[in-house]
Amino acid sequence: MITTLSSRELNQDFGRAKRAAKDGPVIITDRGRPAYVLMSFDEYKRLTGKTRSLGDMLAALAAGDSDLPVPPRTEYAPPVDLS
Repeated sequence: MITTLSSRELNQDFGRAKRAAKDGPVIITDRGRPAYVLMSFDEYKRLTGKTRSLGDMLAALAAGDSDLPVPPRTEYAPPVDLS
């Protein structure tokens, strides 16, 4: 079941939105137009596939398994005088 709430209704009763998200997506409107969707985390995981931890994502970046072009660093921090 899909529930639709205005952003004002969401602000006034967030508990209602969370309860509704257990039964299906909640469409949040802004000025009468759909703007956001609230869903349970289980539903999000189901839609996106395998859940990855931050560590998994950082490890993938370090292994070069990314479509994000990262330019080589050209700036370096100056040495620190610890005397």
